[in-house]
Amino acid sequence: MGDTIGAADQVLDDATVRDFVMERLSGADLDGKSVCVVVPDATRSCPLPLLLGAVHSALDGRASRVTVLVALGTHAPMNEAQLAKHLGGPYPGFEVLNHEWWVPSTLVSVGNISAERVGSLSGGRMRRAVDVTLNRAVVDHDVCLVVGPVFPHEVVGFSGGNKYFFPGVAGQEIIDFSHWLGALITSAEIIGTRGITPVRALINEAAALIPSRRLALCLVVQSGTGALHAASFGPPEEAWAACADISAETHVQYLDAPVHRILSIIPAKYDDMWTGAKGFYKVEPVVADGGQVILYAPHVTRISEMHPEIEEIGYHCRDYFVKQWDKFSHYHWGVLAHSTHLRGAGTWDPETGEHDRVTVTLATGIPEEVVRRANLDYLDPASVDIPALTADPGTMVIPQAGEVLFRLR
Repeated sequence: MGDTIGAADQVLDDATVRDFVMERLSGADLDGKSVCVVVPDATRSCPLPLLLGAVHSALDGRASRVTVLVALGTHAPMNEAQLAKHLGGPYPGFEVLNHEWWVPSTLVSVGNISAERVGSLSGGRMRRAVDVTLNRAVVDHDVCLVVGPVFPHEVVGFSGGNKYFFPGVAGQEIIDFSHWLGALITSAEIIGTRGITPVRALINEAAALIPSRRLALCLVVQSGTGALHAASFGPPEEAWAACADISAETHVQYLDAPVHRILSIIPAKYDDMWTGAKGFYKVEPVVADGGQVILYAPHVTRISEMHPEIEEIGYHCRDYFVKQWDKFSHYHWGVLAHSTHLRGAGTWDPETGEHDRVTVTLATGIPEEVVRRANLDYLDPASVDIPALTADPGTMVIPQAGEVLFRLR
């Protein structure tokens, strides 16, 4: 058995997955070692109870201690009930921690990347040194094991691998830095791009500074079911690359022509627009010029729990910020990046203002005045007739939006 099992046209059964995890970890040099297991939060589809059950069986009695660290990035922390549902368990002897990115004492610097090196990695888009900080638990363990899925991603191309360190369990400076680099390239340009994008190169450079040994169990999840198409184990760079190739086959759908209107139905796992915006990122490439994306999420009642700045700034295209940088550079760059990702492509100049390529409409539980103040269109979710829109030849309805990327051939 190799380091990768499964394929785009396969669905692995639980026993096969469990055996793979057990065999790979039993063959790894983990006896007497402390292990930090980095896992996604609930915004990522992943059969964590199955996987962590296998990890617990493989490490219990072997590792000196094990910490499960939830890679929140800058998302909201998960409470005990949410963690129990998400992780499964209990796992006796395992400590479970949220990544407290907002608590400076939980972070440690492992070095910095010079301005010259940043310029090289970013293709000249940015030239500023960045301090590489991340959760202290990563450095305090002998081995770090990433367990998480790979999907097309709006900032880095394909998620997973070392992205679970940066931004997953990183400090805000490098989170903001990497997200703004992605925003300069633009979501529509980078999402679903295979290979080492400039953002992936920056993340890999930062991960190389981590003193602990890094391993990864990367996964390709069947969107909508949580079952696995594939799993790969090894150094994060290698395991990620194997799964990114399979994700490109399973999580990207191609259309022959642009669509004028898309209704993205946002699943409950995205509980604010900060995370639910994936329903826009994944369809932007196939929306016709002048078209509309409706994000349907009656359960969403706020734009962002953790980033209230976004309501003050609103949603705008990249050039709106780049061409008024003195006005906006003091804001968190990650918030500016999110703004551009959800607003999509557009132009701005001081004479004629902002011109966006498509209309973004929120049909959510967020009050109309909040939506319009944030520079988005509003639609009463009670007025959305899903069967009628499904029958409309000019509309594409996407259930469980946010994971599968749509692109034009």
